[in-house]
Amino acid sequence: MKDPYEVLGVSENSTDEEIKKAYRELVKKYHPDQYGNNPLSELAAEKLKEVNLAYDTITKNRASGKNGGSDTYTDASTQAEFSSIVSLIRAGRLDEAQMALEKMSGNKRTAYWYYLMGEIAKRKGWYDQARQYFQTAVNMEPGNQAYRHAFNSLNMNARAYQTQSDARGYREADHACSCCQSLLCADCCCECMGGDLIACC
Repeated sequence: MKDPYEVLGVSENSTDEEIKKAYRELVKKYHPDQYGNNPLSELAAEKLKEVNLAYDTITKNRASGKNGGSDTYTDASTQAEFSSIVSLIRAGRLDEAQMALEKMSGNKRTAYWYYLMGEIAKRKGWYDQARQYFQTAVNMEPGNQAYRHAFNSLNMNARAYQTQSDARGYREADHACSCCQSLLCADCCCECMGGDLIACC
């Protein structure tokens, strides 16, 4: 597993500000908006996940005073778990990826954990759950552009779908009214012909 400092292109002696600067530059470099329909977009997305995971690892280690020894091994182990889960997601083995994430203990349920759960939910078409997972990831790490992009992108798609539905006349309230109007019209027609579709009318 790659050293998180190596992924960001910084040394262990770098200041927090230098690490943050390197992280931001890499996020800008691999951000999905830079690629659009480019064939390299999927590769860039994977690289962005790697960059985010490396930054998460470094910041958490520094916040808790962990910087080497057995703690680094634990983080590398967690990083390996996440990498294998990302591979499962990429291969479309969503149920396996979800089970692997759910088996991870509470202290491993980082913002990245919620982000990956959101990715799985989104790919399964469970958009409300995906939105909640992405929102939690954003709340845990407000400065993470990848999490914010995933959350905003999902919200934009939901608004676009709602707008299209409204434009086509599929609003729920209108739908219910149309149904009642159709039943009343059918009842009137039946009564004209000697029948009665709705007994109470």
